[in-house]
Amino acid sequence: MPVSDTRLEVWGDPIAHSKSPVLHAAAYAQLGLDWSFERRRVPAGELRSIVDGLDDRWRGLAVTMPLKEEAFRAADSVDRFARLTGAVNTLLLGSTRRGFNTDVVGLVDAFRENGVDGIGNARILGAGATAASSVIALAELGATRIDVRARRPERAAHLLRIGEELGVEVTASDLSAPVGPVDATVATLPSGTALDAATAEALATGGGVLLDAAYAPWPSALASSWNGAPVISGLLMLLHQAVRQVRIFTSGEPEEALPGEEAVVEVMRTALMGD
Repeated sequence: MPVSDTRLEVWGDPIAHSKSPVLHAAAYAQLGLDWSFERRRVPAGELRSIVDGLDDRWRGLAVTMPLKEEAFRAADSVDRFARLTGAVNTLLLGSTRRGFNTDVVGLVDAFRENGVDGIGNARILGAGATAASSVIALAELGATRIDVRARRPERAAHLLRIGEELGVEVTASDLSAPVGPVDATVATLPSGTALDAATAEALATGGGVLLDAAYAPWPSALASSWNGAPVISGLLMLLHQAVRQVRIFTSGEPEEALPGEEAVVEVMRTALMGD
């Protein structure tokens, strides 16, 4: 199969805002690979039928909301992080479909790039797929207690189960419930979410380092209200999870470094920040 015939895409709904094509195009150009990477709007419920119709030119897919759980079900095998979360954001196609969750490492690397390692207790805002990845990422960084805040705390049951498997104490409460100080906060609320002023102020006071997974628009309303502690943009999470995706699409292994990886990461970062 000629290299120029190799196809990849990012799927989701909505998808027009996705910066994945910019990141991946920069990486493959640096690696000397004439691979195409496009975006496609795929509504909920349609991933499996479209995947089943792809031919052997297709190398893989990046998957975003609301399709991560569907991608998990479409995979023949999944990595540990995907198994724990029930969500796949990377599908490596071929004779078998391998599913990966690179969001976890994207979060970990975004924190570490900002000198944050060794979190004791933390807070997560939201209870969706990114929140599940955040529980694991915070555990990887050493957290033993995680306070989940959501508009519907009952939706956090799966986060409590993940915490139990990891040996981390996870509790869930309403966004407006009283809060105590934490070392770090991960916001996984939808882009454009604006909390009422009193709730935002309470979460920011003693909320530690903030990593806001939302990056469009930036700064987010929550990031703008964060006082006295560093704020990490979700763009860094996006960058680092994409590096793992590029590893997977080129070698099949998320832990195998790319040839000249430092240069690849820098061209991806430049493309992302300049987009």
